[in-house]
Amino acid sequence: MHFGSFSEFLAMGGYAGYVWGAFAITFIALAWVALATHFTRRKLFKEIKNKVAREQRIKNAQKMENTL
Repeated sequence: MHFGSFSEFLAMGGYAGYVWGAFAITFIALAWVALATHFTRRKLFKEIKNKVAREQRIKNAQKMENTL
């Protein structure tokens, strides 16, 4: 489809609301997925870090207990 001007391009032959709405919904959904993935990943790494630290504390406590 060829447009004579930029304003005709933005109007999309009278279907601008549908076209740009679809683009907006798509980009919002992609941003949502990216942000959700980022925060979930960050949360999982924090949980893993805490679990490793807890296991290390347990091992250290058992070593201390065995030396008494």
